[in-house]
Amino acid sequence: MTACGLDFGTSNTTLGVIAGGGPRLAALEGQADTLPSAIFFPWTGEPLVGRAAMAAYVGGQQGRLMRSLKSVLGTSLIEETTPVGRARLGFKAVIAAFLGAVKTRGEVAAGGPLTQVVLGRPVHFVDADPAGDARAQDVLAAIARDIGFADISFQYEPIAASLDYERQVAGEELALIADIGGGTSDFSIVRIARGHAGQADRSSDILANEGVRVGGTDFDRQLSLSVVMPLLGHGSPLKRKGLAMPVALYQDLATWSSINRLYDGRTARTIRELEREAARPDLVARLARAVEEERGHGLALDVEAAKIRVAEAGRTELDLAVLEAGLSVGIAHDDLVAHTGLLADRIAARISSCLNAAGLAAGDIDALFLTGGSTRLSHVRAAICACVPQARVIEGDTFGSVGTGLAIEAGRRYGPAQPAA
Repeated sequence: MTACGLDFGTSNTTLGVIAGGGPRLAALEGQADTLPSAIFFPWTGEPLVGRAAMAAYVGGQQGRLMRSLKSVLGTSLIEETTPVGRARLGFKAVIAAFLGAVKTRGEVAAGGPLTQVVLGRPVHFVDADPAGDARAQDVLAAIARDIGFADISFQYEPIAASLDYERQVAGEELALIADIGGGTSDFSIVRIARGHAGQADRSSDILANEGVRVGGTDFDRQLSLSVVMPLLGHGSPLKRKGLAMPVALYQDLATWSSINRLYDGRTARTIRELEREAARPDLVARLARAVEEERGHGLALDVEAAKIRVAEAGRTELDLAVLEAGLSVGIAHDDLVAHTGLLADRIAARISSCLNAAGLAAGDIDALFLTGGSTRLSHVRAAICACVPQARVIEGDTFGSVGTGLAIEAGRRYGPAQPAA
């Protein structure tokens, strides 16, 4: 076994291999075949990844947690460094540390070295920036090479998901593959037929691809800015007429990739100065505590968990006692829809573009294949389904379809599995 398919996701990562004649996902953390895309650098000792990384942070261990690593690809941040203890690490090195751990765990599960990889990629790493999109892929390829992969290729994530779905069909159909992940939403229209699976060139079956840089973490961010951050002074006035609390502080605190910018000491002093100038110093004091005690990542995790509970149960109470005793906020499904409905609309709008690119009408689509964690949000799902109302809705493996499809593609591109050395 030398080949694999690697789905490096904004929220979760999977690694697929071919074993026993078919694709499977490798166990990456205990028995779990999904690994949260998180890494924790303790002040002493080796870095932790996945659930262990988040548990160490939540448990109060001193160190640096980083998540949503994929979101820096295609941005200027990828060339920057970030403080880790007394040192500074480049974001490329951080991603390499995480993916290196994934590769090592995949090799243990596969029983041998993995040297060939098909990497999943969104249709667009960066919206409306082809040069930035190409740079993001080049950076990811270089990181894959640095951690030991010799042969590296890419496949669009929704195309990979279609390969997983194709194993279920008996005849031929036109399928819209909707992959709504943590950082991007991607769509492909694919001609699906079991008899086409072994063909070396499937380009004629790929009718259109579309994508937008909107995903689950954007829903978390918007929910945080709308529901949580006002309790920390977001939108509140200063004593000087016409001035308000700086928006950038709250945007950084609500965004996974920028939370650590606030933990530099200088920002904490600035917030305490703003507290003295604020019309509602009690609210800004909560912001100061969140930054001084480095509670940003914990808040982001809590908001994400609250979003999931609302999606499943319709309502939840978000406990914010870490900022102030007895502080909490209720969130209902209507609140989630009100604050993130425009994001759902932006996602669904790409379907029309995808249909136009394929020269098809909505009624031409036979099946809608849904994968990715954000398809669990009912208003996102409803917005997508409304675009192709006659299509049969197929539930994919929420977090595993892309990784499984990438394994299928790896087996096709790099030949049959070889016994491990």
